[in-house]
Amino acid sequence: MTDNDTSRKIRQRILDCNRFDRSAYRPLIIGDHIVGAVTNDIAARLKSHADVFAVRDHEILMQPGLQTPESRSQVMAKMLAAWRKDGLIPGWRDELYPVTNHFTAPPLLAMERAAVPFFGFCGFGVHINGFVVRPDGIHMWVGKRSINKPTGPGKLDQMVAGGQPLGMTLWDNMIKECGEEASIPEPIARQAKPVGAISYSGTRPEGLRNDVLYIYDLMLADDFTPVNGDGEVETFYLWPIKKVLDIVLNTDHFKFNTALVVIDFCIRHGIINADLPDYSSIIQGLHTPPLATQFYSKDNT
Repeated sequence: MTDNDTSRKIRQRILDCNRFDRSAYRPLIIGDHIVGAVTNDIAARLKSHADVFAVRDHEILMQPGLQTPESRSQVMAKMLAAWRKDGLIPGWRDELYPVTNHFTAPPLLAMERAAVPFFGFCGFGVHINGFVVRPDGIHMWVGKRSINKPTGPGKLDQMVAGGQPLGMTLWDNMIKECGEEASIPEPIARQAKPVGAISYSGTRPEGLRNDVLYIYDLMLADDFTPVNGDGEVETFYLWPIKKVLDIVLNTDHFKFNTALVVIDFCIRHGIINADLPDYSSIIQGLHTPPLATQFYSKDNT
């Protein structure tokens, strides 16, 4: 495979996460903040929930009378419970997510995780690259997701990955997920290094994925083997990093967003090198500003 082929395939993986036709969406505004975007179909459904949202031709407003996170969360929960009863929200998690444009900002409300993409709200997660350094180079632990997962069933994934729930720090969530998904003892998990984040905004079957993934690298001893503890991972593989990258670029076996985490790892560890065509634009492509916050330049949050 030539460098041009490699560059084209990497750019394709980035595009796969950023397919977003802004004209098909209306921005969703809470207070002064554009925090999401909804399709015309969702907008039509929201018209019957006038106590929660005001539906306009070019935008959706959460009713201004709902001025506290608690009041917004209550009416959202009631509306989503009705949608769930009607079978509109598959993969219900019973897990609350914060609605905000920035992870460190106070949540504007809290809501069911499975419904976040319906509104294009920003989703946050932690992804942990588990790897081993051998004389012949880096080997990466790859997990195969359970076939029962609501998103990406049976797809390949990072050794550990999980959404970011309400009321927990990224660090604590990383340690928790390491224990649940790979039985990594806490003293070992604490050796993980925060190495950055990737972001993307794209339309998926579950809705608009407008996500920020916080990335950690964890170098493991050669004799450590991850063991799943929560039923979310079917099995683990330890593969040379070049094999992992080859699978990312030439198959659809990896979950769409975890492919970007592998690409980011390969850039940072010199597997993808700076002489590659479009190297700079590839790096920029891994850090796409959340598109749902860019409908109006007036929103500087």
